[in-house]
Amino acid sequence: MADSESAAGGDATDTEPVETTDLEAAIAENPDAVADFVRRLDAVNELLDVVELGTSAMTDEMVVELSGTAETLAASADGIATDETVGLAESVGENGAELQEALDTLIDLQRSGTLDELAELGDVVSLGTSAMTDEMVRSLAGTGSMLGELADSTAEENTRNGLIAVLDSVNAAERSETVGVGPVGLLKASRDPEIQHGLGYILAFAKALGRQQSTDDD
Repeated sequence: MADSESAAGGDATDTEPVETTDLEAAIAENPDAVADFVRRLDAVNELLDVVELGTSAMTDEMVVELSGTAETLAASADGIATDETVGLAESVGENGAELQEALDTLIDLQRSGTLDELAELGDVVSLGTSAMTDEMVRSLAGTGSMLGELADSTAEENTRNGLIAVLDSVNAAERSETVGVGPVGLLKASRDPEIQHGLGYILAFAKALGRQQSTDDD
């Protein structure tokens, strides 16, 4: 009986070890990582202590100043976040390459001094237009109207072709050798079909010019 009780008592004392938790297992598997984490945690706690010490030592004036700075930054952010600046940012994003080239060109102009010269030229033009009298303005306006009418006339196909023909003829005449021609030479030259055609063109031009002058006089 005693042996049975002793055997039973021996079974009671030889208990099984308690199972470790997942955290203990993780610590056992990665002791270096856990130690590094603890060191970092200590550093964070020290930093928080310093920040708390600093804020507790701040004067009312310092708090007001920091508050004003925050308000200024908030106002600046509100000022930047407008529809115009948002649109500008989108435009910059869509045309980044072109804007970069334009900026490079502008920098080159600035470095060479050309940009300053252009600015000075703009000031001179502005000064000149400010000093113009009403009569000068009317004269320039009339000139602009005449230039507009001239542009409309030269835009016609017949006029453009005629001007091209005249310019080509002048060019050809400049390249050829010319000699003096008297009445007899002129009479002989008038037998040339090309000269006859040219004289006909000149006569047609003279007639049209005379008709135009008569219309303007009326």
